[in-house]
Amino acid sequence: MALTETATPGIRQGIEHFDVLIVGAGISGVGTAYHMQDQAPEKSFVVLEAYETFGGTWHMHKYPGVRSDSDLYTFGYRFKPWTGTPIASSAEIKKYMGEVIEDNNLDQHIRYRHRITGASWSSADNRWTVDVTNLATNEKFQMSANFLWMCQGYYKHSEGYTPEWPNMSSFKGQIVHPQTWPDDLDYKDKRVVVIGSGATSATLVPAMAKDVAHITMLQRSPTYFVPGRNANELADTLRQLEIDEMWIHEIVRRKVLFDQKVIADLGFQQPDFLKEQLLEGIKPLLPEDFDMKHFTPSYRPWQQRLAFVPDGDLFAGIKSGKASVVTDEIETFNENGILTKGGVQLDADIIVTATGFHLSVLGDIPFVVDGKPLEWSQTVTYRGMMFTGVPNLAWVFGYFRASWTLRVDIMADFIMRMFALMEKKGAHKVTPQLRPEDAEMEIGPWMDPDNFNPNYLMRAQHLMPKSGKKDEWMHNQDYWLEKDILPNADLEDGCLRFE
Repeated sequence: MALTETATPGIRQGIEHFDVLIVGAGISGVGTAYHMQDQAPEKSFVVLEAYETFGGTWHMHKYPGVRSDSDLYTFGYRFKPWTGTPIASSAEIKKYMGEVIEDNNLDQHIRYRHRITGASWSSADNRWTVDVTNLATNEKFQMSANFLWMCQGYYKHSEGYTPEWPNMSSFKGQIVHPQTWPDDLDYKDKRVVVIGSGATSATLVPAMAKDVAHITMLQRSPTYFVPGRNANELADTLRQLEIDEMWIHEIVRRKVLFDQKVIADLGFQQPDFLKEQLLEGIKPLLPEDFDMKHFTPSYRPWQQRLAFVPDGDLFAGIKSGKASVVTDEIETFNENGILTKGGVQLDADIIVTATGFHLSVLGDIPFVVDGKPLEWSQTVTYRGMMFTGVPNLAWVFGYFRASWTLRVDIMADFIMRMFALMEKKGAHKVTPQLRPEDAEMEIGPWMDPDNFNPNYLMRAQHLMPKSGKKDEWMHNQDYWLEKDILPNADLEDGCLRFE
């Protein structure tokens, strides 16, 4: 860290400067901080977090039953063994993250209640200057860094996405979005309708079913679900054999990733077979003669996320009669609940809109490069982490078909390798650039809809950076390819301009 002087009116004198500024202390930011300390101990860094504590999503989400939808052997970091159940609650994940922070003294680098409101790059100085507000004191000041590492996630925490349906204001009960769950919401013995069919609905419905009068999952279209025991038999066996936890973590991690690859490949190569297997897996858990249309999506498996249901708890609620599923579209809200287009009236005291979120492009922070406002949609991504014309900046955007955190680890290795090359070259600036041989390359959206097409991504594609048709210019969402490609990628192939 260094302190540089400034005479900018309204800004406190003295700008703290760091080699690397990490934005966010969620699962990505904490992992990145560990790798900075472990792989580049000579570099100064700071983590700025807007919330009062670490955790990001796992701190902010408060709805009943909130849990991971990825197994923790792969969602956990490679350097920190996971010893609990594969699917974990938010409290368990925060405890795990807290141990990473404490065990590695990362707290000294994290500043909570610090929000970035703007970022500006100067090629004259080869550094970023960020505008910061201390939310605890409302003090506004600036900090500078050689490199910005964006780890703030990919959706807006402040509000979830709720469509506008007719006559919503006429409903006499409460309308709640899971992302802004009230601490004092009383749903005991109430009639509840949960709108949505994804992982959030699959968590809420069984968590609330035991206390409500009845709960209905109202979905426009079904989701593929994978039930299973919330345990890992291989991990349990290895522990019986008293194998070291680091070995268990790595062995189980590799086995889970192997199994996930088989399923992901089937989704592309034999989608009808995989679809049949997924449906056959849940039939025994449902009431006899249950209409399987409620769990039969129109898209192929893995075109959207598969939702894991630990111990089949969602289906247990349906089998018990405390929960039900309606597949239909909403015609209108009314004072008693919802009328569907199929003519079904769903009376409710509480309606939960588990309808997704708003995608946030690099934290919705205004960026300026050499005095010109930056439009991300006018850039092309370099390997899904950097962007053409934007110097010294990386964004952690994880995997949809594998655990998000896997990319935190391998991306850190890549960026550290890039830092080492910059040191060797004496370069202070690295900027992705399209090469002459890329001039005729087809440029398309961030994500090919045929590859992956959840609604939140489709709604915001126009705001996202673009992708090319070459490996260097896309985020292919394939961990099993990237784990081999990124460590061996040629950093001097012309895609990166070092100055």
